[in-house]
Amino acid sequence: MLDLDFDKMQGLLPAVLQDADTLAVLMVGFMNREALRKTLEMGYATFFSRTRNQLWTKGETSGNLARVESVATDCDRDTLLLRVRVQGDGHICHQGSVSCFTQVVSCHAAERKAVLP
Repeated sequence: MLDLDFDKMQGLLPAVLQDADTLAVLMVGFMNREALRKTLEMGYATFFSRTRNQLWTKGETSGNLARVESVATDCDRDTLLLRVRVQGDGHICHQGSVSCFTQVVSCHAAERKAVLP
C-alpha cells in the first residue's frame, strides 16, 4: 500500500467519492487501513464508521453500491479521491438524493469587494 499518512487523524483518511462521469462530489467518508484494503480488493467503496466502530460498504443495504474506477491521493497523502460509478438507483445519500451535498450554505462573498492589505 502507498505510504499514506493515517497518523494525522488517528488512523483514518477522509475519502471523497466523485462520480466518474459527471465529476460531481457525492459524499465523504473515512477509511482506515482495513477499509482501504477491502476497497482495493473488492472494487467497492468501503468505509470505517466512526459511530459504529466497524467497516461498512457503501450500498450494502440500499443496493446503491459505489464501484471504484480509480483512487488518487492528494499531495500530502492524507486524503483520498475515489472516482466511482453508482449502481442501483444512483442515490448515494442515505436521505435519498444523488449526492450528500444538497444543503446550501449562504455565502455573500460575491457581494463583497476583495480587500487586500
